[in-house]
Amino acid sequence: MNSCSLVFRIKRFTSIFLLGFLVSPIAYSHNDLTVVDWGGDLARAHMQAWIIPWEKATGKQATLEYYGGGLAEIRDQVETTNVTWDVVDMEYSDLIQACDEGLLENIDQASLPNASSDFIEGALDSECGVGIYIWSTVLAYDTAAFAKKPPTTIADFFNTRDFPGNRGLRNDPRGTLEWALIAAGVPANEVYDKLSTDEGLDMAFDELDKIKPYVIWWSAGPEPVQLLDDGIVTMSAAWNGRLYRPIVEQDKHMAIVWDAQLWEIEFLAIPRGSRNLANARNFIKFATESQALADVSKYIPYGPARMSAEALVPDEVKPYLPTENLGDTALRFDSPWWAENIDRIRERFDHWVSPSSAEIQGRGARF
Repeated sequence: MNSCSLVFRIKRFTSIFLLGFLVSPIAYSHNDLTVVDWGGDLARAHMQAWIIPWEKATGKQATLEYYGGGLAEIRDQVETTNVTWDVVDMEYSDLIQACDEGLLENIDQASLPNASSDFIEGALDSECGVGIYIWSTVLAYDTAAFAKKPPTTIADFFNTRDFPGNRGLRNDPRGTLEWALIAAGVPANEVYDKLSTDEGLDMAFDELDKIKPYVIWWSAGPEPVQLLDDGIVTMSAAWNGRLYRPIVEQDKHMAIVWDAQLWEIEFLAIPRGSRNLANARNFIKFATESQALADVSKYIPYGPARMSAEALVPDEVKPYLPTENLGDTALRFDSPWWAENIDRIRERFDHWVSPSSAEIQGRGARF
């Protein structure tokens, strides 16, 4: 989720949605609403579950674009008073920072049906956004490489003697350091307390040193699947939504280990100064209804943020939802903690990465 990633525009389809994605770096003219997400399978899900139904319900036009996360584009638009985005799919850590900087509109959460009783805990924690679903970072592995003895825990990821091969990791300390501590024996519920100390940071980097020569760094969501498919890595961190179609629909030689999954709530937000503020608010209300959230899960396995929506998710999808695989080792990604500590830790992480680790530079989108 590199904030410097190119922004690819997905032009609105009229009556047929072509998932081959007609993309171009050229900005199309602004219409009734511009929604921004992470592209890929998530864009497919949002187009089918939200964009097309919202257009039919309102008679308005919506454009779907995608970005690579971060705040650079939003900050630039707001500061130059040239806001061309209306609704943005955001990670919670980015949402917190953007809200603190005054880059987002406030959202009247009380206007959402059954808001106080139906949304999962944490989905309404920010006045600048509304939680939409739970996604997670999981361990994916090459089933052909480990046909006799597959990995079962996150500690296996750091054990190249018994589980040989290269490892794929996101080029970001967030998530990477949590896994390193859990692999080193720190209980999941003590990870952030430990990371808050110099001793804990040293422990995490010592654990990462074990696999440093084998790490292939990735920065965009499609890359882990491609690295596994091409046999470049035998295990990789990956976003769970990116694995569903390769495993279930395409029968790729991949599988998921849910141990130590890092889960988080995704949010919808409105950049301050949106030219289509009323439409943006209407779209968020539409997209966060129970059926609309469940419809997203039909195309990408994320746990909906409304409790009433999970019952509407097809049974064949449920085993792949993060919410159906929350064990004792599952850890919620602590976005407020990272918002406070990212600058300090990123400097050390970047210094650790730079001398000898290979990096896959990617363009594309998450999910």
